[in-house]
Amino acid sequence: MVEETIRRAGVTDAETLCALGAETFCDAFAHLYPPADLAAFLAEAYAIEPARAQLADPRYGAWLLETGGEAIGFALAGPCGLPHPDVGPTGGELKRVYLRKAWQGGGRGSRLLNVALNWLEAEGFTPLWIGVWSQNHGAQKLYGRLGFDKVGEYHFKVGQTRDHEFIMRRG
Repeated sequence: MVEETIRRAGVTDAETLCALGAETFCDAFAHLYPPADLAAFLAEAYAIEPARAQLADPRYGAWLLETGGEAIGFALAGPCGLPHPDVGPTGGELKRVYLRKAWQGGGRGSRLLNVALNWLEAEGFTPLWIGVWSQNHGAQKLYGRLGFDKVGEYHFKVGQTRDHEFIMRRG
């Protein structure tokens, strides 16, 4: 069995993170969107240059889960950008946690999640925030077990499509 490792991603990992992000987002959600909306979202959300800028910014943290030199999942965290009136300058957000479909299960997502949340806390971010799709009941339960409570709702833009999302907070 090949060992799975989690390591902090750097600027040179931008292409890997973007490709993995687009792949895993499509695996989970592509069926929900018209092709033009999905293409517009992917072009913006997983563009290389903004990813490089985030990876170079010490206010953001990203981690890659790898096995045998292959990236199979990632997490991204940083300052909170969710549209909630209580978000302040010290709020931190778990922005993304994704795994390739073949690697889901076995606690891998929870490991990535915990690395990102622990980093946010160690960096002094408080409270912690998460945006989650309203239909992702499994993630909502997991976040609830980790002490997050639903405190709001908003619409997440994917092209012209608007997804109903929940805002969760801990602390």
